[in-house]
Amino acid sequence: MAGTKRRGALRLATWNINSVRLRIELVLRFLREAKPDVLALQEIKAEDKVFPAEALAGAGFPHQAVSGEKGYNGVAILSRAPLADIERRDWCAKGDRRHIAATLANGWRLHNFYVPAGADLPDPIANPKFAHKIGFLDEMIDHFASGPGQAEERAILVGDLNVAPFENDVWSHKQLLDVVSHTPAETDRLKALYATRNWIDIARHFRPEPEKLFTWWSYRAADWRASDRGRRLDHVWATPKLAPHLRAIEVFKDFRDGPSPSDHVPVLAVFDETPKPKKRSRA
Repeated sequence: MAGTKRRGALRLATWNINSVRLRIELVLRFLREAKPDVLALQEIKAEDKVFPAEALAGAGFPHQAVSGEKGYNGVAILSRAPLADIERRDWCAKGDRRHIAATLANGWRLHNFYVPAGADLPDPIANPKFAHKIGFLDEMIDHFASGPGQAEERAILVGDLNVAPFENDVWSHKQLLDVVSHTPAETDRLKALYATRNWIDIARHFRPEPEKLFTWWSYRAADWRASDRGRRLDHVWATPKLAPHLRAIEVFKDFRDGPSPSDHVPVLAVFDETPKPKKRSRA
């Protein structure tokens, strides 16, 4: 599927790049090989003024929505077609750059999130970073359960949500139950977030459990492929109105190889923007 462009299709990818300036050549390679129409980046680690806008525009992505931060966090949406109604929301009133939203040229609303990692100790009292993560997820639940989030009928939610919700989203469910990203406090909240809009988890729609499915592998592994101790932290969701448009999902695992990779890999979803109408059954 990589490298193909289907007429009437929308190819939308998400990737925690872990410094867009450090890995700009890797981003440009992905754009050439996977040919997305939209790319959502997280952890860009760059202020807006130093974001590599020219290089990305030269690669065919002149439409850019950026919410950057020096050395930390930061999110961006890159598009071949115009973006509208760009929104930068300050979740948990922390002042960090973890969310950006835009309306795509086809009218669909795209939310790009970078949920806090939460550090190593899954205790919101002893660990303020974990408390931040729990509060962030709770605020997301409240937002999409009511108010403006509920009004968006055709919406896509992507990003590094830093939670692996299901048993086969991690290399060992039993061993990681008390490890941040797979604790019940986090997975229960992510499942509550699913329920706010009856979101479709596109990866699991096409590749259901019990298949193991990962998008992140730690830098600590001497040989990440051999150990394969991964987690599925990167997600693409769609509201039920977009169900007829879903066509495919792909995890670009090979981008974890090579010199100085991100510890995350790109995930790309394919949508038909104008799906064929269902055939009527004969009476």
